Order: sequence, then C-alpha cells, then structure tokens
Amino acid sequence: MQVLAKFVSFKSMEIRTAILISIGDELLIGQTIDTNSAWIAQQLNRLGIHIALKLTISDTKEAIKSALDLSMPQADLIICTGGLGPTKDDITKLTLNDYFGGTLIRNQTVHEHVVRFFEKRNRPMLAVNDMQADVPDNSTVLFNRMGTAPGMLFERPDTWVVSLPGVPKEMQVILEEELLPRIKANTIRDQHIVYKYLLLFGRGESFVAQDIADIENALPEHIHLSYLPNYGELKLRLSGSGTDYAVLNREMDTYIGLIRSRLEDYVVADEDLNLEEALIKQLKEHRLTLSTAESCTGGLISSKLTDVAGASAVYIGSIIAYHNRIKQTELNVSYEILNTVGAVSEATVLEMALSVRDRMGTDIAVAVSGILGPTGATAEKPVGLVYFGIASVKGVQAFSYNFPYDRPINKEMVAKTALNLVRKEMQRLVAEA
Repeated sequence: MQVLAKFVSFKSMEIRTAILISIGDELLIGQTIDTNSAWIAQQLNRLGIHIALKLTISDTKEAIKSALDLSMPQADLIICTGGLGPTKDDITKLTLNDYFGGTLIRNQTVHEHVVRFFEKRNRPMLAVNDMQADVPDNSTVLFNRMGTAPGMLFERPDTWVVSLPGVPKEMQVILEEELLPRIKANTIRDQHIVYKYLLLFGRGESFVAQDIADIENALPEHIHLSYLPNYGELKLRLSGSGTDYAVLNREMDTYIGLIRSRLEDYVVADEDLNLEEALIKQLKEHRLTLSTAESCTGGLISSKLTDVAGASAVYIGSIIAYHNRIKQTELNVSYEILNTVGAVSEATVLEMALSVRDRMGTDIAVAVSGILGPTGATAEKPVGLVYFGIASVKGVQAFSYNFPYDRPINKEMVAKTALNLVRKEMQRLVAEA
C-alpha cells in the first residue's frame, strides 16, 4: 500500500552549530572533489550557523553510524550528502532508517514525480527506481524537483539530521527550497548576523592588512574581519553580531566605509561577488559592451565571463587566435609585426584589440598574448611575460606584466588581470563621458 510519510512537527530551537558529513569512497580517493561541503557551509554561514566539523567518510554502514555517533552530541544540525542513489552501493537511506528506528514506506508524491521524471526523458523505469520513493516514516521528505532521490529530515530533541543527494545541483535546490526555509521558520534568534564585503584587486593580503591595521585593531569584539584571497583578488568580509539590527548595520557601514576609503584604488565591488561577476554587473549598469581576443589564455577570459548568468547582455564574443596565422587572417596582425617584434609584443596586442573591437562592434575590447611557460622563453622574453591591449572609443593602450608562477596560475592571473584592465577602462569611459 502506498502512503505518505508522516509530517514531523518541529519545535522551535536555536541552530547555532552544524557538522557536514560527505559520504562516498570517490571523495576519499580523490576521484571526485567535495564541492558540496563548501557550498553548504557558505549558505549556513550567512545564517550565522557555525560549521564545527566536516567529515568525509566511506560508503559503509559502520562509517555512517560512527560519524553520526560522533556528531550528534556536538551539533544542532547535521547535514549528510551522498549515497542516496538507486544502486546497491547507495546505503545512506537504509542506514539512517536503521539508525533512527524507522520503517520504509512509499511516498506517493515522490513516486509520481519519479514516474514523470522517466516519462519526460523517454527512459524505462526499473524496480530500483520505484524504491527511490521509499522513505523512513519518522522523517520529513525534502522534495527534489531536479532528480529522483528525495532529501530526508530527522528531528531529534536537540539535533536535526538531514540527508541530501550528492549530485550538486540536486543538493543545492533541496537545500535552498526545502531546508533553509525550515531552518529560518523554526529557529528563534536573539542575535542578528550582518555581513559587509569589499572585493579588491591588485593588492596582496599582507599589504592590505598593513594598510588597515589601525582600523582592524579598533574593531569591537562583536565585529570580525576576514581576508579571503584568490589569484589577484582579495575579498574582505566584515562579520558582526548584535541584538539590534539597525544599530549593528549602521556600525558595520561605518567600519566598512573606513576600510573602503583607505583602499579606494583597489576596490572592485562592495558586494559578495567575484571579479567577473562584478564586471558584468557594472558593464550592464553603464550599458557598455565587451569583446575579447585571446592568444595565451586560449578562451579562459571568455569562459570566465560566460560563467556569469546574463553575460550575453554585454559580452559579445571572442576570437581565440592561438596560432599566428589566425592573428593575421582574423585580427589583421601584419606578417611584418609577427616576423620582427613577434606575437608576444605591444604591437601585436594593439592590433588584436583594435581589430576585435571593430569586428564585434563593442565599446571595449581586450587582447592578450604572452608566454605562460614552462617553455617558449627567450633571453628577451622570459616565461610569464604577457602583453595586454585595451581598445575603446578613447583609443588603444598596451600594458605588460611579468607573472612569476607556473603555467596554470599564470593563465589564471592573466585572465583576471585582463578583466581588471577592462574594468579600469570602463571607469575611464564613464568618468570622461
């Protein structure tokens, strides 16, 4: 008989501490990188929930039960990811059912969703797929509109235990649509958590710490500054807690304003964004378009831009001219330039930037050409030498940088530097408009 799992009525509780458990042998051996824990931690952190511990364990009943035994006394919230598929090695649901003393029942809503899921894809539905709709009767189903394995929520007197699929998109949708609203609705808080952000580019962490040492030293105990570096970028996060939100928010605005004034030359954005997200947003605000011409980065700049949803409103396209022949035929770099000063030169990137801007009809264009290593260097042109060309209605400029890292990091730094140069050109256009 098919019945609905009973709804668990939650009492209000204060969730302050969480433990994340990632289940899967593929995580332990490095075959798959655990991005789920990082993403979940970010979402919980925004609610002021402290992550006390992250565990990565194997797909065994013993490992799952041991992890729960360890975690239950230490956390208000435990989130497990992985092991909810239809195959024999997916044992999380059965283990949790046994651990919490439940009985598996068929959830009609989930089962109908699973049936439709396979029908829409014209795929046969097997008996093991039917079993995806079987859930412990002492759990609350967290609906998974992206896949077939539902999430499950078990309530204990002082702890919520949650099981989510390991597929990142499915996990994210369930957490955003099903779990976070429950946490917010059933948690009483006597403290407000406020975050303020500054994204910087071109100033190292130690230099910034020195620049604002007096401001940081003056922060009260309930406000904390974190440094989050990433390949040329540095995100500053100011975290504060207090009982009066309005007072706390004004106090935080004061401190972040002081920091911003001190670091104005390096500030990219005052939101929780990365460089490409901030650039796309600002290009949209100023109604400016962008194109790119890439040699040594091989499309990485374009990839970063198109990772941002809605980038097509301002990013028009790219020409990846890795070979000199393409620089000649598609970007009008003359044989004479390539045969004399070479592809890695100011003259080359100037022509690349001008040509791609003209062909794509954009407000701004950026071009890059360089030697990322470990081979290709000459006495005059060392590994890490990269030229950048920026073209706009204001003309065309060239810049050169020497990056001292290995090939992958050099490539990343070139892409980020190119985006920052576009940002600066955008600011110049806006200022002189």
